[in-house]
Amino acid sequence: MFPEYRDLITQLKTTDRHFLNVFDKHNELDQKIKNMETHVEPGTPMEIEVLKKEKLVLKDELYTLLRKASAN
Repeated sequence: MFPEYRDLITQLKTTDRHFLNVFDKHNELDQKIKNMETHVEPGTPMEIEVLKKEKLVLKDELYTLLRKASAN
């Protein structure tokens, strides 16, 4: 995710608690979705869709935080 910001992501994960929380939540949702899609965890298509939308909101927030940090 966002390879052009790889170094900045690494930096923000250690210096910005909010960024780290959003980043971790995004990764947790990503793993949960993968587990549901591969039937490791139970989940209906509707539940998976809801989680994907949540994950997209978090990804948008991460991108906003990255753009703001890169402008400074």
